[in-house]
Amino acid sequence: MNTNFTLLFYLKKPKAWTKGPIPIYLRITVNCRRSELSCGRNCEINRWNSEAGRCIGNKEEAKMLNTYLDTLQTKMRHSHQILLDSGQPITAESLKNQFSGSAEKSRYLMQIFNEHNKRMESLIGNGFELNTLKGYNTSVKHLSGFLKTKFSKMDVEIKSLDHAFIVDFEYYLKSVCKCSGVSAAKYIKHLKKMVNHCLANNWISVNPFTKFKSTAKAKERTFLTQDELDKIIGKVFDVDRLYQVRDIFVFCCYTGLSYADVQKLKRSEIGKGIDGEKWIFTTRQKTDTNSRIPLLPEALKIMKRYEAHPLCDIKDLLLPVLSNQKMNAYLKEIADLCYIHKHLTFHLARHTFATTVTLSNGVPIETVSKMLGHTVLKTTQHYAKILDVKVSQDMKSLKKKLSLNKSRNLKQTI
Repeated sequence: MNTNFTLLFYLKKPKAWTKGPIPIYLRITVNCRRSELSCGRNCEINRWNSEAGRCIGNKEEAKMLNTYLDTLQTKMRHSHQILLDSGQPITAESLKNQFSGSAEKSRYLMQIFNEHNKRMESLIGNGFELNTLKGYNTSVKHLSGFLKTKFSKMDVEIKSLDHAFIVDFEYYLKSVCKCSGVSAAKYIKHLKKMVNHCLANNWISVNPFTKFKSTAKAKERTFLTQDELDKIIGKVFDVDRLYQVRDIFVFCCYTGLSYADVQKLKRSEIGKGIDGEKWIFTTRQKTDTNSRIPLLPEALKIMKRYEAHPLCDIKDLLLPVLSNQKMNAYLKEIADLCYIHKHLTFHLARHTFATTVTLSNGVPIETVSKMLGHTVLKTTQHYAKILDVKVSQDMKSLKKKLSLNKSRNLKQTI
């Protein structure tokens, strides 16, 4: 593609001109196509050198005019360079628009990403959580490193994003940043959100994600078996803090609450359900969705133990929950004392409720999804996939049916 251009300063006589100064115009030519614009200055026809495109004379007025025209020429060259750097087509009209400031504003990826994160930061506690912001800030860090490594740039225009950019970024995340497939998929998802934002605002017309498909597979959820859960419930500890952490962990195993939700759970959020029994009526902090959970006997026992706890009385909390860091540290001690070799974390309680406590005991997946506060049933289905126990139970039922059908057929034959 030819990116050369020529400039010409010339006098353009108005239709009704008879005498006096004539307006100076600038003509831009690219590939034999022209565009022109007024320079905002005038010159007498007898003082104009048409070959040089400048005013004749050594007077201060002539020097100032020529300096002004030199400035316009430099500005036009700068406009040409901007178009070259951004990869935009160079035409007489695009040069004129860039020069005059009427060109479409360029949008840059990191600028859009940083603006998004600033808005998110201002909404912490009002629709967004701090951990969500941390994830997006990490995405910015990885993208900045990728741009510097791949393109030796700090930012790129959003229009330059294509399928290859996304594929290369995913490879960078896995190879250079050593991200797992799931983590890489999360950062790609953040980038996709920025692209969707640009599409919605008509800043880009082509979606670079159209043919991109992530190959990441969801991690298999770890959970406690009923035997392992019973071990923890029946274990006698020498330290009070381990009793407290064990109780709160077990409470979540029988309610499905996450750490953030049990930490903020108030006594006022316990009420009578449709069956007249005690239920939890709360809102999930992560998704802001309603979660209604009937309290099982094991959870009710733990709740009663802390009715007179001073911290619960002061803050109207149901349970005295420690920091997430401390809870997880003490859970490791509990796992060692109970001879459980799984990596015991607080979130494991939620997985255990979904699998061992509910799905394994025949609770329909739709009911489990409602209690967990999932917005999409697909999220709950991840738990159902790993339940060999459920598969075994279903196959036993099938075997009974097949055996019954076989015996009936034999009787009919006789």
